[in-house]
Amino acid sequence: MKYALSYILMFLIPLTAVTIFVYENAVKGLRVEIEQSNVNQLNQVKNTIDTRMVELQEISGRIAYDRHLTPYMVRHPYYSLEAIQALANYKASSSIAEDLFLYFHDDSNIYSYRGLADLDVTFNTLYQFEHWTPENIRQALNETRQPLMRPAENVTVNSRKESMLVMLVPVKPNDPFPYGTVVYLMKESKLTGVMDSILRNFSGSSYIFSATGEVLTTNSHGVNLPKEELNTLSTLEPGIHSLELDGEQYSVVSVQSEENGWTYVTTMPSFQFFSRVAHVQTLILLVFCITVITGIAAALLLAKRQYHPIKDLMEFAKLRGSDNESLKLRNEWEWIRQTLHEYSARIDLQEPFVRNQCMLLLLKHGKPDDPEIEQMILSAGLRHPQGQDLYFSAILSWDNTEPGAGSSHERHLLQEMLSNICLPGPDAQIFGVEFSAKNQFALIISLPGDEEGPVQSRMEQVIEAIQAVIREHSQLALSIGVGMAYRDLARLNQSFIEAAAALEHRMIRRSGQVTYFEQLTEPNPPAAENFWIPRKSMLKLEQSLKQGNESVARQMIADTIDTIKDEPLQAGLLRCICFDLLNAFLRTASELGMDEVFADMPGLTSFETLEELESRLRSLATAICEQVERNTETGESTLMDDILAYVDQQFADYTLSLEHVALKFAISTSYLSRSFKEKTGSNFSQYIWQRRVDEVIRLLENTSAPLKEIIEQVGYLDAPNFIRKFKKETGLTPGQYRKDHALKGTAAKRPV
Repeated sequence: MKYALSYILMFLIPLTAVTIFVYENAVKGLRVEIEQSNVNQLNQVKNTIDTRMVELQEISGRIAYDRHLTPYMVRHPYYSLEAIQALANYKASSSIAEDLFLYFHDDSNIYSYRGLADLDVTFNTLYQFEHWTPENIRQALNETRQPLMRPAENVTVNSRKESMLVMLVPVKPNDPFPYGTVVYLMKESKLTGVMDSILRNFSGSSYIFSATGEVLTTNSHGVNLPKEELNTLSTLEPGIHSLELDGEQYSVVSVQSEENGWTYVTTMPSFQFFSRVAHVQTLILLVFCITVITGIAAALLLAKRQYHPIKDLMEFAKLRGSDNESLKLRNEWEWIRQTLHEYSARIDLQEPFVRNQCMLLLLKHGKPDDPEIEQMILSAGLRHPQGQDLYFSAILSWDNTEPGAGSSHERHLLQEMLSNICLPGPDAQIFGVEFSAKNQFALIISLPGDEEGPVQSRMEQVIEAIQAVIREHSQLALSIGVGMAYRDLARLNQSFIEAAAALEHRMIRRSGQVTYFEQLTEPNPPAAENFWIPRKSMLKLEQSLKQGNESVARQMIADTIDTIKDEPLQAGLLRCICFDLLNAFLRTASELGMDEVFADMPGLTSFETLEELESRLRSLATAICEQVERNTETGESTLMDDILAYVDQQFADYTLSLEHVALKFAISTSYLSRSFKEKTGSNFSQYIWQRRVDEVIRLLENTSAPLKEIIEQVGYLDAPNFIRKFKKETGLTPGQYRKDHALKGTAAKRPV
């Protein structure tokens, strides 16, 4: 009731005040109101037409700089089709232009969205102007240096006469030596139609004058002034005037456009004002009474309809713990504001998931040729606009981590911190990336490429700074593998493989140290007579196979074979080296359980040339990488199957949450959220809601348990909110659904 009363008061108070004011000032105010109304509507007309004219000017500017509409392109036998399409697009983008032409100086042809046409044919046959001769048209098209609007005149189009205006705009605009002209044809009714609402039920006329005083268009309601009087109207200052025109007193309203200097004028015979004054008193009283009755009824109806959503929101907020009766209204709007804020935050939450996928793509496959991912890389700040940065990858591995909740939580906190870290010392950008390896976390690091100093030294400074930050927040043992730095972002996947190889090499060092791939050394530098494949190359090759990175593996095979070819080796030593290279592949295949590889041992070992060996190794690398991809997908799928089974079992637990499940399975919430949506097609909360709804429907159909008990049984404590969401989902409340299902069941059992 208070809400309805507020509507009525908001309506009645200003209505009463306005009615008293109008009643006391009816005689002297009627004329002023009508004239001021004309001023306002004239200004609206002026603004509307100015907007349309500016629209045409802008289209002309775009045409002037459109590469499809140069003289060469429009005359080209192939590209002229694109030019015609471009003109069609420009014509369609204008709401006022009836037709659009493009003309180049001293040309016998003119171009439109219909194609190429002869100039004389266009303006002798298609458009025949009553006063504007083809010779004058050709002269205007070739000599116009400024935008020109011609007054409305009759034009014969397909044997039908229409009053039209013509606007000529030189191209390029504001160029002292234009090379062409854009021609717009507009129906006069498009302009006069805008002016129809000005005079309404009054007699009078409306005019538009050009900046030079020409009458562009006229709209008359029962009154026509002689042409001699129009010169007086075109020179009036903006405002309201009382003039004697053609022997009769007129009220004249004039406004002027600052955009093009046009003048908009309305004229009304003054006697019309006095003829209406006699009925004002009765009319005002009648209108006031009707308006009050209608307004009160409308206020009650609107209050009743509009208060329901706010009442529902208020009840929801109250159920959430807001019991302060004195702050009900404030809490309603505060809750709405908070809900919108949370929705916005939820959208922002999706951004890290997308960025993490982009980073994973870079680490696994290098920079793809995708404009959207390229834009995402730039927006993340990973790539310098001029492409002068250095990029390298590092992998963090927690050693001997006990599988407890404390250590898992500590790792997650470290990963969150490293995902968005700003180092106080070195000028480096660091991006954290989760990937499938357990107890490992990847970093993508970008260094300015234009700074002086050894690259390796700058890399070590960054890694030392990262270690210092980690030591401040964690006591977990940590090892770091660091790949080499590259100037090309596309080679970041190689740095990632090198970092993994360096991390695996830590077994010969103490845990908790940093291993740089660049600093891996050979125990005995090879000489010409005892050459062997460098240890770094073998590590990088094996790691590329274990990571499933086929492109890097193929590159390493080619580089290694080329290195062997460059060495003058004895046949026996060469064969041993080749078998050592083959053993690296077989060892990796054995670790992956690829027993089928060993069934073809004669085929793998029966090579006669290095080219044959390279071909066999490439095929073997493809098979191994495909197996790694399958194992990774199977592992992730198995984990998500376990998580999904757990959620299906525990969905009725009201404490079930994304964080709870992530902690139980020792994964981060962001990784769980992303993988869960990929697996099920819906996010975590949507999936839980759907499972609970399905269970409620099952219980409603098969049991007679009380509704409140059913809702609590599926883990929902807020019964009113659940009922509202259930109705939104199914179109029925739970009680209505049970009743409807019971009726259908009875009908189904009824004998025929």
